[in-house]
Amino acid sequence: MPKRSSAQPHMAVGYGVLTFRLHDCRSLKAKRSVVRSIIGQMRNHFNAAVAEVGANDIHQRARIGFALVGPDHQVINAKMDKLINFVDGLGLAEIIDTEMEIFHL
Repeated sequence: MPKRSSAQPHMAVGYGVLTFRLHDCRSLKAKRSVVRSIIGQMRNHFNAAVAEVGANDIHQRARIGFALVGPDHQVINAKMDKLINFVDGLGLAEIIDTEMEIFHL
């Protein structure tokens, strides 16, 4: 791999996993509807890579992973905070845990 010169721009990558409790889901079909809605809105509003990453067979639990790329740590950190606040504000499910990390390339 070639070495980067100091003139090349750096970028930051932020990723995270949100764990949700879905109170009113009594079937996997109902869960998938809620998860699809959350994922679609995260993608549309934040241009993020988003996917369901766990708890696939549990009706009232969902784990959704996301990734964002930007010019620096501050931009990505602010965008991740806005994403979490946005998803929480949707009122579709309760966020019960968050895991996030930002690294530089």
